Amino acid sequence: MDSNNKLYGVFPSFSPLNLKFNLGSRIIDIFPDQISFNLANKGKNKSLRSHQLDDMTIQSSMSPHTAIVVSDASIKNDITTSVLHIYIHDQSLVKMVHHAAFVTSTEAELFAIRCSINQVCNKANISKVIVITDSIHAAKKIFDTKSHLYQIHTSVILNELRQFFTKCQENHIEFWECPS
Repeated sequence: MDSNNKLYGVFPSFSPLNLKFNLGSRIIDIFPDQISFNLANKGKNKSLRSHQLDDMTIQSSMSPHTAIVVSDASIKNDITTSVLHIYIHDQSLVKMVHHAAFVTSTEAELFAIRCSINQVCNKANISKVIVITDSIHAAKKIFDTKSHLYQIHTSVILNELRQFFTKCQENHIEFWECPS
């Protein structure tokens, strides 16, 4: 306990013994066909990857049921800047810029993804979310149920995605890697 008589402890969602973390109960086990990662092939050149992203963006922007999220984070002089753009049907919906001191770029990326999923999943008629990021390792942390520093963000993201996937079996999220 601290001086304000607050009790700090392990929350059930952070406990590795929580039933939600058992094989078969994890969101990646329940909704495996609704989550996908499109990784950049290290052997392919950047222009081919750029062409793939262009094609995906053009095709997705034609659908009013698809949200495209572009996120990036960078650190300079111990200040992390996180930038997030959300587009639905070729229109900019949200642009967010966050600054934080003494946080990692992974934490900033997860925060940006968390904000975007919160914004997009609350929109009516969205059935597909495409997240474009240069930190695919951060996106993969969302589905890692092992104990790690970013569980506060991942538990919120997983809760939002569980609700999104439960609304309709056709709802889907794709993570696209776009190296800097």
